Amino acid sequence: MAANSIEPVIVETAKGGIPLDRLGVTLMHEHVFVLSTEIQENNPQLWNEQEQIDSAVAKLNAAAERGVDTIVDLTVLGQGRYLPRIKKVAERVALNIVVATGVYTYNDEPMYFAFRGPGRVFEGPDPMVELFVRDITEGIGDTGVKAAVLKCATETEQLPEGVERVLRATAQAHRETGAPIQTHSNALVRNGLLQQKVFREEGVDLSRVVIGHSGDSDDLGYLRELLDAGSFLGMDRFGMEFIAPLEQRVDTVAQLVRLGYATQLVLSHDCPCFLDYLTTDQRELVAPSWEYTHIHDDVLPALRKAGVSDEDLRTMLVDNPRRFFAANAPY
Repeated sequence: MAANSIEPVIVETAKGGIPLDRLGVTLMHEHVFVLSTEIQENNPQLWNEQEQIDSAVAKLNAAAERGVDTIVDLTVLGQGRYLPRIKKVAERVALNIVVATGVYTYNDEPMYFAFRGPGRVFEGPDPMVELFVRDITEGIGDTGVKAAVLKCATETEQLPEGVERVLRATAQAHRETGAPIQTHSNALVRNGLLQQKVFREEGVDLSRVVIGHSGDSDDLGYLRELLDAGSFLGMDRFGMEFIAPLEQRVDTVAQLVRLGYATQLVLSHDCPCFLDYLTTDQRELVAPSWEYTHIHDDVLPALRKAGVSDEDLRTMLVDNPRRFFAANAPY
C-alpha cells in the first residue's frame, strides 16, 4: 500500500460493510420493528411475524423506488431490537439498513445493569459500555452484524439518574469506538440541551451527534442554540402530525436553511414498519401519512415550494449523513 493512500471509510449495515459513498439518499432516523418484546414472546397470537416481515419488505422497497438508498434503524434495547429478523428483511430489500446499539429508556436503566458498574452494589467497569462496544467492534450477538451508530433518549425536563447513566455510557462507547451518536429528545421541553451538556462533560465532539426529533419544535432560538454548539439536528418526524403538522415542520426547516444551517440538518420520519404500541387503525387515525414514502411524495415538494433548493435537499439527504458517518475515529 502506498504511504499516502487513504483507507476508504466503511459503514456497517445489516448486510455487511459498504463504502461511505454507497449510503446515497439516507433517512437518518427510522425503525423497522418496534416491539414490546416480553409481551410478544408470551403472546404469539398478537402478531404474525412472517406477515409483518413481508409487509416491511414491501414498505422499504416502496421507499427504495422513490430514491431512498439507506435507512438508519435506531431500534435499540428497550424497543425490541432483534437482528435475525432484521437480517431477513435486509436480504429482500433494495436499500441499506444501518443498525444501532444503545438503550432506550425515559427513566431507569434496565435491571440487567442496575447492580453492576461504577457506584453500584458490585463496583466495576460499566457493562453497558462493554455491551455497546462489543456491538460496534465485534457484532450483535452471533449475527455478524455490527452496529454503526449509538442511540440514547431523554424525554423529560429533568435527567433521571438511570437516563444520565445511559447517556454517559453512550458517550464513553462513542469515544472508545468513534461510532457517532443519535438521540431521541423532547424538543417541546428543550432537553436536547441536557444531552449536549452531558456529552460535553464526557468530552464528546458535539459535531458527531444528531439531536433527534428537533423538528417537533418551531422554537428557532432553541434550535439555533443546539446548532451553534455544533450538533446536527434531526428534522426526523415527518408524518407524525399529532405532534406537529407538516406545514410547521416544513416552515421550520426552510427557515433554518435560509439562516445557513442546511449543512447541519438531516431528514427522516421516525417511522416503523410495524409498531405494537398502536393498532393499524389507531396509527392510521393519528398519523395517516406516517410512511417511508412521505418525504419523497409530500415533504420534498413542500420544501421546494418553500424555497429550499435541490442543492440544499441533497445536502440534507446525502452529504450530511455521509459526513456524519465519515467522522468515525476513536478519540
